[in-house]
Parts: sequence; structure tokens; C-alpha cells
Amino acid sequence: MRIPKAISDLVESFEKLPGIGPKSAQRLTFYLLHVPQSQLEEFGDSLANLKKNTVICEICKNIDTISPCQICLDSARDKTTIMVVEAPLDVLAIEKTSRYQGLYHVLHGAINPLENIGPDEIFIEALFQRVGKINGEPEIQEIIIATNPTMEGEATSMYINKKLQNSKTPKLKVTRLGRGIPTGADLEYADETTLREAIEGRREI
Repeated sequence: MRIPKAISDLVESFEKLPGIGPKSAQRLTFYLLHVPQSQLEEFGDSLANLKKNTVICEICKNIDTISPCQICLDSARDKTTIMVVEAPLDVLAIEKTSRYQGLYHVLHGAINPLENIGPDEIFIEALFQRVGKINGEPEIQEIIIATNPTMEGEATSMYINKKLQNSKTPKLKVTRLGRGIPTGADLEYADETTLREAIEGRREI
């Protein structure tokens, strides 16, 4: 039986998504065939507007509808502390704990030589620029490195720490999240209690 091109094209599109295999792609495609046209069009509009209506924050590199983002513009946040994370999803995970009130810096990846991802391929330099920036803004007193406890995350953490230590920025404390997060796990999958304990148990490195 020959599958109609419209169906095979969508199946192939779903297969390109992380975690979606051929069978899952087929199930999703045939499920959408039974969805009312109006709901299908709404789904399509959401996809089409995903990148059109979002921007990368010019300061912290998080994803929002405005730049600077809502967190950077929040006057109630602690402007002297920056938590460094790998992805925007990590920001959402940390925010759910309601225990952290500082700023963020999203790297959009981690150093991974095997994938040819070096410091220049992610937003590390932008972090160092924020630390060295004064211009009447509150001086950064603490950098919390919250990269994932993986080989790539640890390599990124060590690189950031070494660069910050060599910068000789006065009064700057560099800490790492406590080991409440299992090695090899991603922040986005950690529960709120684990993340809360990790934030409170961070240590200086």
C-alpha cells in the first residue's frame, strides 16, 4: 500500500524531533487525521508563530516575547547573582522551586569537543561580558554554575570557573549547584525538591 505524500511528509517531519521514532511519528500523524480541521489549523498556527513571536533576550539569552526578558526587567530580582544554565527549560525548572530570585544566563548548549561544540558555539563570552560590565549597574557578586552534571556540563563548568578566576574580578564568588541532582541527569527532568536542595546546597569552587 502506498502512503499518501501528505501523510509520509508529516511522518518524516515528526521523526526529526528528539525522542520520536518511526512508530511514534506514524501514531501522531494518524491521530491528527482525526482532529477537527479548526483544531488542526490552530495547531499549525502555533507552530508557524513559534519562532516569529519569540526572541532571545539580549542580556541573559533566555527565550521570551520581549527583549530584555521579563526576568531581566524584574526590579525585585537580585541583580548581583547570575545562575548559568544550559537551556531555557532549565530556567523554567529552577523557577518552579520559588527559591531562587537572582538573574540567569542561558548558554544554549555545553562544551562538547566530540560534537565540535566549543566556547564560541554557545553564549559563554556574553556571560563574561556581563560580569565585567559596570556602567552604574549592581556589581555581580556570585556566579552559580548550574550546568547539567554530565561530562559536557562539567567541562563547561570548569571552563567558566577557570576563565572567571583568571579574570581576577574582585569579590566574585563562583559556586556550583549541590549534588542533589544525580550525575548524568538533566535539570529539566529533576523534581522541585531535588532542585531546591541543590540550590540551597551549592558550594564555592
